[in-house]
Amino acid sequence: MQNPSHKFQLLIISIASPLLVGVYREGELIEEISSDKKTSEVLLPIITEMLERYSVESIIYTRGPGSYMAIKLTYIMLKTIEIVRNIPCYGCSAFMVNGGQPVKAIGKLYFIKEKETIITKKYEQPPVTKFALPQRIHDLELDEESTPEYVLPAV
Repeated sequence: MQNPSHKFQLLIISIASPLLVGVYREGELIEEISSDKKTSEVLLPIITEMLERYSVESIIYTRGPGSYMAIKLTYIMLKTIEIVRNIPCYGCSAFMVNGGQPVKAIGKLYFIKEKETIITKKYEQPPVTKFALPQRIHDLELDEESTPEYVLPAV
């Protein structure tokens, strides 16, 4: 385990492929994990390893919009960790980690943010969007809620 006097945070982007997990020390990115496997297969082993290696004080995840199944799985895992290990879980918008680009919804529909409202828009040609872990999370705007953000009604 790293020096326990250091404060580490995890940032998880599980709403698109590849799944990204960033380890931050004092708000600076020090390690990046990327996987093309499904969130259900790979996220818990990654988190478990990071909790063994680092003294994690909080975990941030993209709470939406995006893949509902990945968001729900991630939230359940993080809420469990919050309860069992007393490590708080925070949420942020997917638009904070993709430069405000459209986020895949379903079919040809994409979530877009117009001012403060999230709507869906149909694209005949899929827009190129890329999620990335920021080098610093000091300025990452956290949502007041950590619960998943559902824009479309549940199926």
